Amino acid sequence: MDMDSTGVAPLIFYSYAHEDEKHLKALRNSFSLLKREGKIADWHDRAILPGDTWQQAIERRLESARIILFLVSPDFIASDYCWGTEVRRALERCEHREAIVIPIIVRPTDWHSAPFGGLQALPTDGRPVTTWANRDEAWADVTAGIRAVIDHL
Repeated sequence: MDMDSTGVAPLIFYSYAHEDEKHLKALRNSFSLLKREGKIADWHDRAILPGDTWQQAIERRLESARIILFLVSPDFIASDYCWGTEVRRALERCEHREAIVIPIIVRPTDWHSAPFGGLQALPTDGRPVTTWANRDEAWADVTAGIRAVIDHL
């Protein structure tokens, strides 16, 4: 298993709007080989256990993630929780070099002037996944980009 300096596989945290859950599932499926190779562990809010306090669970995972992925869409930008809590804290951690933040452009939206607009996005050239003729190619492009980031860690 590829480990980082803390001795664990890099944790990926997904920040997304629930309206984009089908895209989250497709992205997680595209990461299957990375998981099987032990290169990543991932987490999203649907993994919160019964009895856990959802805000604390999210904050705990957001603080421990090495890679934070924003699934960018109009719904993501419109989400007060994503925008006000997850994006804000993720960018603070990125600024302090505690985590890598990568926008994944899922659906067309005006995102270039967002606080994360200066970050290199995936898929290539920030082309939204839903605009690709073959979405499997889009997810493969995203996965190759994430693999490159993990190999660089």
